[in-house]
Amino acid sequence: MGFYETCDSFLIHLYRVTGYPLADYYLGTFLLAFLAVLVGEFTISIVFKVNKRHLDKLNVNFEKMKRLSEEALRLGDKASYTAINKEGNDAFGHLFFNKFGLSAASLWPIFIALGWMQGRFGEIGLPLPLFGWEINYFFFFLLNYIPARILFSRLKRWLPYFRTVHQTLLSYEKTDTGRQ
Repeated sequence: MGFYETCDSFLIHLYRVTGYPLADYYLGTFLLAFLAVLVGEFTISIVFKVNKRHLDKLNVNFEKMKRLSEEALRLGDKASYTAINKEGNDAFGHLFFNKFGLSAASLWPIFIALGWMQGRFGEIGLPLPLFGWEINYFFFFLLNYIPARILFSRLKRWLPYFRTVHQTLLSYEKTDTGRQ
């Protein structure tokens, strides 16, 4: 049994909630998008825990370069300021791309969901309520992913695992912005 066939045995249940095909498609796609958000956020939490020590080192190095650069500027030492500022820019780049990579870790479930949807709904055009347009699975999934992400951002402080992750990330961001 292949990967998508295994996924299908679980995911198709999201599309059989009401018994009405069109309503099940709308609700199922939202539930699939919400599941993609959950799995993506779980991935971010794991990647953050694994890389926290490295991110801390990058933050410390960036803050050190920032302080040294400001001190050199205050003293009027242009040569030192230029050299330190170059290293500070490198430190910022490393920090920025590590944080960007952390954010991107949440996106991989979208591709799994869309791959599964392509096999199930690739040939079907469905009506978009209120507009009368016919759209494909890809567009409809994206229309559902955005509200699913918004809903998750409002619910995560009350979800057992994500509550502690949310608090950890908030405290990390506060100490990170407090140093800047």
